Amino acid sequence: MTTTQRIVAGVTAAAACAAALAGCGVGDTGAEKGAHGDVARDATKAAGAPAPRNAVRLIGDGSTAFTGAQPHLPRPERLKPGQKPPQFVVFSWDGAGEDSQRLFSHFRKVAKANNATMTYFLSGVYMLPEAKRELYRPPQHSPGRSDIGFNDEQGIKDTVRQLRGAWLEGNEIGTHFNGHFCGGGGGVGQWSVEEWKDEIAQAKLFVKSWKSTTGTTKASPLPFDYDKELIGARTPCLEGRKNFMRAARELGFRYDTSGVNNQVWPKKEKGLWDLSMQLVPVPGRAFETLTMDYNFLVNQSGATTRGNPAKHEYWGDQMRDGLLKGFSRAYKGNRAPLIIGNHFESWNGGTYMRAVQETIERVCTKPEVRCVSFRQLADWLDIQDPKTLERLRTLKVGEDPKGGWTSFLSERPSSAPLSERPSSAPLSEHPSSAPLSEHPSSAPLSEHPSSALLSEQPAPAPKGVPGAPAVKR
Repeated sequence: MTTTQRIVAGVTAAAACAAALAGCGVGDTGAEKGAHGDVARDATKAAGAPAPRNAVRLIGDGSTAFTGAQPHLPRPERLKPGQKPPQFVVFSWDGAGEDSQRLFSHFRKVAKANNATMTYFLSGVYMLPEAKRELYRPPQHSPGRSDIGFNDEQGIKDTVRQLRGAWLEGNEIGTHFNGHFCGGGGGVGQWSVEEWKDEIAQAKLFVKSWKSTTGTTKASPLPFDYDKELIGARTPCLEGRKNFMRAARELGFRYDTSGVNNQVWPKKEKGLWDLSMQLVPVPGRAFETLTMDYNFLVNQSGATTRGNPAKHEYWGDQMRDGLLKGFSRAYKGNRAPLIIGNHFESWNGGTYMRAVQETIERVCTKPEVRCVSFRQLADWLDIQDPKTLERLRTLKVGEDPKGGWTSFLSERPSSAPLSERPSSAPLSEHPSSAPLSEHPSSAPLSEHPSSALLSEQPAPAPKGVPGAPAVKR
């Protein structure tokens, strides 16, 4: 995402937004008319009088607003004794923003068409115009520095339009922080707890002040309080996790997805749900890699995003089939949630975007599958009996319970108090594994150094993770 982004934002008067319930935008906002519901008409009012609506409470300069509970968040339910768990799949996007490729808006449509909700990890600097870059003061770097650039006013308004619609559709807006600094020389892996807190505060600030920084006065606000909306993140290049998690716990976050793990049931790590990235097969190769477009790219075309065009289709099929294999072994086995991460990028001719879309279309409509956001997954985990989750964590990758689910989870759960948090939602598969042959693997890297900057290598997979191949730097 650079300053070349474009925008056609839905615009309406702030005063009108304050009077409208689900209004907060026109055009393709993703809001359904009356999404928050109308208040019952007062019986003393004359017949034909308009029904009053809930007020929208603008926050700060009106860049964000409290509009009530987020729509389209089903209430999570605790598993009954002997009940087979649903198959959760989380599709998430790092550095989410709308540019000239229109991938944010495209995947919103894909999600809606396939009964899915997702998590969009917004980079805060995508809400800060290039002309105001000096407002960003990154830890251990000079003011106005960012390894992924900034945005322009058009791109910011376009991104706001997508964020607004995505949230109203039940999707989650997380954070990918700001400048995306990886490696040495002040990278996120070298930041202190206090520096992480400062970075998070700035990421929130840029979202909460986009109207002021762009000089916008009449556009609709984002329909959520970002201080309350923000409950989880993925760190740049999966680095700096230890100190970030300490900061996140103190700030009230509920999960982190910056680690590397196998396809097993998650657990809490010092108060946060560990919803780490996972390792899945690479069809035709002798190792597994992370469930992320960038990691498949590195193992296929190396550090270039413009590899051999003759192999683009093959590479996309390889990623799709790897994700489907990972899905299939969970769906037919231990039912562990499948965590998938991507970027709105057209690397290698857009083949990875095709792979992700085909995966969504094949898995999210299957029986007992729920394609959900991290928030919805955390909500469901919070409400489960701890003994049930402990039992599920005994299952290894792809392992189905001996004797079937009824006997495996037949023990009546304890009467631990239920969480009152909202949510849950909907998933599937179809792998094919034609023999693959390409150049020797460069071994998967932990994560993409964002945007189009591929010169800095991300961190290797943590030592001790079963099945994680060595990383060549």
